[in-house]
Amino acid sequence: MIRTLLRAALVAAGALTATLATAAPAAAHGADAPDGTDYRTVVTGVAPARDGLRVRVVEAGARLELTNRTGRPVEVIGYSGEPYLRVGPDGVFENTRSPATYLNRTIAGDTTLPAEADPAAPPSWRRVADGPSVRWHDQRALYRESAPPAAVRAAPEREHRVRDWAVPLRDGTDRMEIRGTLDWVPPPDAYTWWVVATVGLLAVGALGLLPAGSLPGARAFAGLGGLLIAGGVAAMVYTVGRELDAGAQGVGGVLLGLLGGQIWALLTGLGAIAAGGYALACRPAADFAVALAGACLALFAGVANVAVFARGVAPVPWPATSARVLVAIVLVAGAGATAAGALRLHAARTPTQARTHTHA
Repeated sequence: MIRTLLRAALVAAGALTATLATAAPAAAHGADAPDGTDYRTVVTGVAPARDGLRVRVVEAGARLELTNRTGRPVEVIGYSGEPYLRVGPDGVFENTRSPATYLNRTIAGDTTLPAEADPAAPPSWRRVADGPSVRWHDQRALYRESAPPAAVRAAPEREHRVRDWAVPLRDGTDRMEIRGTLDWVPPPDAYTWWVVATVGLLAVGALGLLPAGSLPGARAFAGLGGLLIAGGVAAMVYTVGRELDAGAQGVGGVLLGLLGGQIWALLTGLGAIAAGGYALACRPAADFAVALAGACLALFAGVANVAVFARGVAPVPWPATSARVLVAIVLVAGAGATAAGALRLHAARTPTQARTHTHA
């Protein structure tokens, strides 16, 4: 069973690496997709509803995604009432005269406008995609002020409705709008999560103090291998969750998103599973494999995602508490395995050095 699990993890890692070398990068994540936020953006619908027209929130509320399968072009209207995006059977176009085309390139909306940006000028359409879907940051659905709203400052321990928002659309002469809500979500107590993670990784690391040649030491190392496998699985689950939150659909969409933007977290998760299998099988050099895989797991899949400890909304399609538990497991397993593996390597090296000095 252990050998089968180890072999499967190694084969999967090799296959994913080979696919990455030949596949084009996927654009599942925006360059500024947040690792967490305290503001929850929700799309409540399109009014009036239109068959084949769907809008959803992706990337923890950072962007809106509109998919148009009505067979007719639909325009997204910019901040000054000008045409901004056009999505239809012939693809996606952006109006180079619309200020929104430039302001919406970053989540902060701080792009300098070029001279050609003029909402009063006739539209100049530029094709940007072939499909029926488009994603964009929209300041109407975001909260970009540096300080929270006054109601939040007065009672930060509970949720607050910041505002109801709307983004206008146009289908020929018919007018529609995307409607949604923006809420403040109280962040968790980050100190508690850090204490839990720190105590856990110290306890796991202490397993490396047990003598390697003893029965308790062997059992502890086997348990460490199992924990490292659990950490690898948690890292992969969290990574897949990020891709689902980014809007990836189907196995192919998730896989392309993983290869394009989450490859290191994915590979370190697979590496942790493989190293855990080595530990369970008591293979040669298992101490080094556990220490190395644990360090990579803690760094690329743990530390990279610790923002969820201090944010109310996590970039996964599950409750934020579940995301925090997964990241805590990754940190405990990864950092704990690194410490335990390093201690066992040091203990194995010390007798060798002592014998060398004795013979000398």
